[in-house]
Amino acid sequence: MTRIEENRQIALRKLFGARNLPFPHGVTSVCSAHPLVIEAALRRAGMEHRAVLIEATCNQVNQEGGYTAMTPADFRRFIENVAAATDFPAERIILGGDHLGPNPWRTLAAEEAMLRAMAMVTAYVEAGFEKIHLDTSMGCADEPTALDDELTAARAARLAKAAEEAALRSGRRPPVYIIGTEVPPPGGATHALEEIEITRADAAMKTLAVHRASFAEAGLASAMERVIGIVVQPGVEFGNTDVALYKPERAKSLIRSLVDMPGLVFEAHSTDYQPAEALSALVDGGFAILKVGPGLTFALREALYGLDAIADELAGKTPRTGLVTTMEKIMVEQPASWAGHYGGSPDEQRLQRHFSYSDRIRYYWPDPRASAAVGELFSRLPEIPETLISQYLGRLYSDVVSKRVAPKARELCLAAVDAVLAPYSAATASQ
Repeated sequence: MTRIEENRQIALRKLFGARNLPFPHGVTSVCSAHPLVIEAALRRAGMEHRAVLIEATCNQVNQEGGYTAMTPADFRRFIENVAAATDFPAERIILGGDHLGPNPWRTLAAEEAMLRAMAMVTAYVEAGFEKIHLDTSMGCADEPTALDDELTAARAARLAKAAEEAALRSGRRPPVYIIGTEVPPPGGATHALEEIEITRADAAMKTLAVHRASFAEAGLASAMERVIGIVVQPGVEFGNTDVALYKPERAKSLIRSLVDMPGLVFEAHSTDYQPAEALSALVDGGFAILKVGPGLTFALREALYGLDAIADELAGKTPRTGLVTTMEKIMVEQPASWAGHYGGSPDEQRLQRHFSYSDRIRYYWPDPRASAAVGELFSRLPEIPETLISQYLGRLYSDVVSKRVAPKARELCLAAVDAVLAPYSAATASQ
């Protein structure tokens, strides 16, 4: 066993705790709050007899509600309700908090933003989240956009102390931690991608060293022992219209640095849209935690839009209202979640609203009008002809004709998400 393989086992055993399941080669982190995405992830984990890691971000879920209007306790109930309906054991669900830090409040003064971040971390831990990514690298009001390593680590230690105290008060198992800054922007880049700058090995080592020093100064040596991974940039990212693919040869120096980080792995963010061989290479290289989110809802949107086109074909005409029309209306009326991410001409922005890899449309599915439009679409499609599935949902056609997937709208949506999850399962499976 190599040192990297040994590190992987140590880190994942800390993450998985006492769960008596086949030991994985890596783990997929499903970052979504869409019920169909969650159901698809639970179905796959159930079929493979594996645990499932589901994460919420600081902007998505926090003590003030986030853009989902869910607190951490609400999110846990939401996930457990989907699990109950799917007959998936709740004890095999690992919940994680991503980018937990002052990001949602970075327009405030630093101390006020940090106090809210500490309250958020407390709420996550009290709700039973077991994996906490401490991300304090962003500047707040009157600060630089990016902070130096020492201040970032000192603030991370403050959040870890709040998490440790919350676990002790609530009788929860103390969480494991991820440290380091996410280099790919949350949700993907907003610019065209060229050559991605990979994290230098010495930078990764410094991240570990400054956090270790800050944790020690805060009296958190036992918490530092539960740090299982570092967020680095291995060269993967996606923008609105393009994807930077992983090239293992470019990350060799970074991978070698894991030999000097006993018990740690790397966490890879923005792995959406990577081909199967790239995902496998990432895990083999020590990036044992693969985060995916927009790629899952992108596939779901593809399926929903294909079904919308099928419904029009079956009706023999294009209705004046439909899912695509409804979503465009909602997004134009409420531009806050896309306007700062999509540029260009009005026509270019319209295409990006619906078809960008960054999938900002995912913020709008909880809108009651969107939910009603999806429900109405499903009701129009009790059973779908195979020929129309071939035309509009070609990636699912072979599964339908072989009877692995029923030609029903909801099942086709779940199958579309599962098709994205499948190569992640292969890359992280027990070996």
